[in-house]
Amino acid sequence: MLFAAALVSALTVPAPAASMDPGPLGVAHEGAPPQGPAQEPQEPAQEPQGSAREPRRPAPEPGGGDRPAEDFPEPDPAGSGEVKPGRDTGLAGAGGAQAGATFDLETLVVTPTRREQAMLDVPYSVDFVSKERLEQARSLPQALRDVPGVMVQETGPAQGSPYIRGFTGFRTLTLIDGIRLNNSVFRDGPNQYAGTIDPFSLSGIEVVKGPSSVLYGSDAVGGTVNALTKDPEIWDRPIGGNLFVRAADAANYVMSRVELGGAVGDRTAWRLGGTLKDLGDMTAGDPSGELPNTGYDEWDGDFKAQHLVDDLTTLTFAAQHVDIDDAPRTHRTVFAVPFEGSAVGTDLRRDLDQKRTLTYFRYDRAAASEGDWELRSIVSYQSQEERRERERTGDRFDEQGFDVGTLGLQFSGSRATSFGSVTAGLEWYHDEVDSFLNRFADQTPADDIQGPVADDSSYDLGGLFAEAAFDVLESTTVTAGARATYAAADANEVRDPVTNTQTELEDDWAALTGSLRFETRVVENEAATVALFGGISQGFRAPNLSDLTRFDSARSNEFEVPSPGLDPERFISYELGLKHATDQLSLQLAAFLTDGDDIIQRFPTGNVNGAGEIEITKANVGESRIGGVELGAAFRVADEWTAFGNIAWLDGQEDYIGGPGDPVERAVPSRLMPLMGQLGLRFAPEDQPFTAELRWIHSEDADRLSPRDEGDTTRIPPGGTPGYDVFNLSGTYRFASGVSGQLALENITDEDYRVHGSGQNRPGRNLLVGLRWSF
Repeated sequence: MLFAAALVSALTVPAPAASMDPGPLGVAHEGAPPQGPAQEPQEPAQEPQGSAREPRRPAPEPGGGDRPAEDFPEPDPAGSGEVKPGRDTGLAGAGGAQAGATFDLETLVVTPTRREQAMLDVPYSVDFVSKERLEQARSLPQALRDVPGVMVQETGPAQGSPYIRGFTGFRTLTLIDGIRLNNSVFRDGPNQYAGTIDPFSLSGIEVVKGPSSVLYGSDAVGGTVNALTKDPEIWDRPIGGNLFVRAADAANYVMSRVELGGAVGDRTAWRLGGTLKDLGDMTAGDPSGELPNTGYDEWDGDFKAQHLVDDLTTLTFAAQHVDIDDAPRTHRTVFAVPFEGSAVGTDLRRDLDQKRTLTYFRYDRAAASEGDWELRSIVSYQSQEERRERERTGDRFDEQGFDVGTLGLQFSGSRATSFGSVTAGLEWYHDEVDSFLNRFADQTPADDIQGPVADDSSYDLGGLFAEAAFDVLESTTVTAGARATYAAADANEVRDPVTNTQTELEDDWAALTGSLRFETRVVENEAATVALFGGISQGFRAPNLSDLTRFDSARSNEFEVPSPGLDPERFISYELGLKHATDQLSLQLAAFLTDGDDIIQRFPTGNVNGAGEIEITKANVGESRIGGVELGAAFRVADEWTAFGNIAWLDGQEDYIGGPGDPVERAVPSRLMPLMGQLGLRFAPEDQPFTAELRWIHSEDADRLSPRDEGDTTRIPPGGTPGYDVFNLSGTYRFASGVSGQLALENITDEDYRVHGSGQNRPGRNLLVGLRWSF
């Protein structure tokens, strides 16, 4: 506490009189903002006693809910989750439009508590990635690379996976407008599924770090990423829109986006968008140079319509589709370019096709008066398809894949009370899975049984949850919650790796998880707010179909076989943090420790398959522990200058076994993030049409390797991944009303580097040009 008191004293600085509005690139419509349908003004409800920091208006579900037009310069009549700052701190430009993850702590978010609150008020570490930053990212994982404590591993350009506080794959949860992207076929370690979300279709991303299993169930261990799609914005005329194009030389792509939208009558609006991406072979820094077989094609489409039934009720329909063609996993092929002694793969070709379609209906009902429940429900259906084509020497060719259809139902509500607020709900997801393996001339009867996961299988995941926020003191809020989770797997066609015959599997699991958090204002006045936050949160992950039935290649020279009889993984996380906000400085600091039990780990069976790959299986091996410190801040040096930065450090251990009968040993977790940080300076003169930014990105050597890292020779060089320093210079310019551009020179020094665990290096010196026209 002495340290906390000293830090609070050092950070409490008076607020300057001036403020800064940099006017970032990407305004939906220049000139007079469109107006939503006229509504009768309503008297604001009186807040219940002891709820000084609760929002006065209905709390939306993640990705949706009511937001009255008077709060924002642009109307958001049905609530997209498109986050707008509650006050102009002058720091949104440093943390938003250019810096990626925002540290304007007045930004409104909904994911941490399922209730709309400022980042400053929630008892979690939370970051926001702005729409402007998303328009500078090649993929959704790339958009997360500036969030403290997040390392973005990329097996290939279309196969990125964020590591959040040391966890990735199915130990992090990705949502789209509050709907689970995660399904029962998500696999251990990095996966490519976050890349099936088009960043150009989003208004922002909210990142909650640490376990969120009380509100979101299985998989929400390292963190929860909520991708918020754009709402209709044009309510005052029949049609309008945006045209956007961006091109890069070393990254070698051209990306184009078209958006149209408009109003139908005075209570209905729509938005239609389409994105085309043409990505060629990248060029890394010197001496690696050109990276062959790294290009692919992608097209995306999305639609959303909203109808205001009355002043309290909103109906939303949304649909989106992503199609990624021939995305290579280059490191497993002969085209891989070695880096610092890394090995080259043996496949002649290894390409992935990914398709994902999501449709949903959402109903939002705001509270009619003080103390009423706000209700919301979502019915969704999502299909995900994956096809992998692999060509090897000796005229060997195979194709495998799966189709997953997921029906989702959600119902929840929240209300203000005399002691604070209450949120409760239920949700259920049902997967239907088909998979296949086709080895053509080499096909055997055993190959007909299943593809990478069990064929003719299903998986159910449901939960009941409740959370209450209590204002125990005038300056302190305690949030307590609990969730009952049920999961069940039913797999009819599973391949026995010993007998090569068909078996079946049926299992189910249940768990009760809880969370107890606090947030207290140490300092709160007109000049500054300083809050301490933290608590204890449990995490839970039920074994999925990938854990139980995977029959597929894993890491370098490994092949995974089914592992029935697994138990759930359980986690508990401890966190203590500080948030500081003035008109001059915005800061978020957190220290955390996550303990895991019954961790499911891969280990060799002692067998080698016919292709010469080491056979591996899974078991609940033991414990894990990962802890670290994260810091992110933005500081206005002068009216036109803002400095920003972040830094994160992680350390940990986990149990592993080398093979059957071997003793349990301790090692560092796989792909443990090295010390990483950023520093930047942004120039945004008031009432001027341009901005400029310089950013330095630093990573220490990633030389703390697990035994599995040491065996992943095509992605991780011997001894670990070298550190790097990268410098980026970027700027924006508004040419005229509705016309703006961006120009950037990335990796100015042509650094030859890769992020730890990735399958190829990042682009070298890269010129990027973008242009937007809004009409």
